[in-house]
Amino acid sequence: MKTLKCLLQSRLNPAFTAAGAALAFAAFAIFSPSCSQSTTETVETVEPSKIVFISGTPSHPSGQHEFRAGVILLARALEEQSGLPVEIAVNHYGWPEDESIFDDAKAVIIYSDGNDRHPVKEHEAKMDKLIDSGVGLMCMHYGVEVPAGERGEYFKKWIGGHYEAKFSANPHWTAEVELDANHPISRGVPGFSANDEWYYNMRFASPKTAADILTGIPTRENINRYVHWNKDAEQLLGTKQTMMWAVERPDGGRGIGFTGGHWHRNWAIDDFRKVVLNAITWVAGIEVPENGVESDVITETQLNENLDEKREMVHVALPSEADLTQPAAKPVPYKWPGMPKPAPTNGKGKGNKGAKNKAG
Repeated sequence: MKTLKCLLQSRLNPAFTAAGAALAFAAFAIFSPSCSQSTTETVETVEPSKIVFISGTPSHPSGQHEFRAGVILLARALEEQSGLPVEIAVNHYGWPEDESIFDDAKAVIIYSDGNDRHPVKEHEAKMDKLIDSGVGLMCMHYGVEVPAGERGEYFKKWIGGHYEAKFSANPHWTAEVELDANHPISRGVPGFSANDEWYYNMRFASPKTAADILTGIPTRENINRYVHWNKDAEQLLGTKQTMMWAVERPDGGRGIGFTGGHWHRNWAIDDFRKVVLNAITWVAGIEVPENGVESDVITETQLNENLDEKREMVHVALPSEADLTQPAAKPVPYKWPGMPKPAPTNGKGKGNKGAKNKAG
């Protein structure tokens, strides 16, 4: 650069000659690396990471469990708005008929119903093979629920834990969400408030392998609806509970469970959406940007695109303060699917059978 500076200065000197110019340019060519190399810079090509989304079959009333519409919003944000090197493949309405969609996948993201409607049901061997090869897996909302036993053990291995009936609970409540600030998934997300069907009290692997990413505290005051309820859930009121967890598996892959995602409107909450995009990025083995994964603001029109056709369609409004300030629900007795029903009584503490015998 010193030679070039002298050359430029000499051009202003009347004594500058053709011979001097030739000498200066020769010296510049010798000592300047940029002149001895091609002017075309070599740009390193980053191989995109393939992420496979699976949305579940339609369920619940309009505006709830909108798996297809939610996946489209998330996939669009990653592929078109994030600037990250990703390749997105999507299969709607359950497990793909053509399993070649998983070829070269770095992660599989499942947003669906659970239990017998879970896309992985009867495909555990294929999923386990993908897991053993280091593929990441993230399950969202009802997609974290499978029965205890063999299927539950798979989930403890794959993502570190799962929702277990009679043990976990799924009330609707407004969570003041706190994040593990030291985990990459939390980048760019200081915390937020959201009303959702936040499941809690997961059945984690023992010893616990997962890190708590999102936490909140359910209370009688912030629960606005009880769905399934049990003694364990009640005893945990007022204590910090996990709504997103992450695990780094021995096979080299990663796993995530996220219990939110019941209400479609919540995808329009910027930090709600960002932490999920961060999680998808992380589980695929991609470095989460310093300020988190960027995406465009979601409009009310976009929220209402691609909704599943239901018998009664609703217009999904943007999230509002009213969502966060719903009145507390009246406490309910313990209840869960398959719970044995108590024998009805005749009003004197005796069951119908006893009353019938007495009358007969």
